[in-house]
Amino acid sequence: MLNVDKPIAAKIVELIGTEGLAEGAHLPAQWLADRLRVSRSPVNEALGLLHEQGIVRREPNRGYFLAQPARATAPELAGALAQEDALAGIYFRIAEDRLAGHLPNEFNESQLRRLYGLTAAQAQSLLTRMAHEGWVEKKPGYGWAFSPMLTTAESLLQSYRLRLALEPAALLEPGYRIDPLVLQRCRAAEMHLLKGGIETDTADQLHERGVRFHEAIVEGSGNPFFIDAIRRVNRVRRLLSYRAMKDRKRYKQHCRQHLEVLDLLEQQRNEEASAMLREHLQSTLRNFARLTDILRDKP
Repeated sequence: MLNVDKPIAAKIVELIGTEGLAEGAHLPAQWLADRLRVSRSPVNEALGLLHEQGIVRREPNRGYFLAQPARATAPELAGALAQEDALAGIYFRIAEDRLAGHLPNEFNESQLRRLYGLTAAQAQSLLTRMAHEGWVEKKPGYGWAFSPMLTTAESLLQSYRLRLALEPAALLEPGYRIDPLVLQRCRAAEMHLLKGGIETDTADQLHERGVRFHEAIVEGSGNPFFIDAIRRVNRVRRLLSYRAMKDRKRYKQHCRQHLEVLDLLEQQRNEEASAMLREHLQSTLRNFARLTDILRDKP
């Protein structure tokens, strides 16, 4: 049985072993997501990590394939995950330093390497992640700049106002349908948190769980404009979301509200689900005074 607390990359390798997959076996992202009961986004990220370590190979327009037998992957995977953990710690240091005002608006890769003791490859990996998440931008010619978006408590409030306008409406789209397997995965993630994950999961894991829930239910609308807008705001609000996670008391309430939305969607009571989702988002706004205090704290 798979251990739900393991990183996705480790669970993929474990699944490869339990399935007895041979070298060259195709690893469809949707199949992996269904077996691991997660969305495709973290699976694709994990496959990218395994590709970088040579454990799987990526073929254009075909996907990922097992590059070596499962028995040979353990040492490579251990090294990959150790490197990932080290970089995650530095990532959060950079995020905290930026939010605390310790970093300039513009910088170059050499400065980043010197400040945080990074190799060129590590600096590039971190800059790629930060750019993908929307809080740094490559300057024309040379250097980098921090994005002015979502670095204040007010900008996080604005992102919730946008979500409040869009997400409940997405549940009312004609032909709305959410796959039963998606409902099952979302429900399992909420139950994991209620059984202790709130206290033990990392900020990354908590944020991804929330993102997967909200994007999954919006994707049920089938409306690409809703879907694209929510994905964009989720990318750029990540930085402030991490700071808000210093206070995790509210997460039990959030989990219960998520579960109620899922139950209503399963019963096709979309108007009630939309109203519940609106109340869920509004509850965050009502507690925003407390959140802004957390976001203004110095690390």
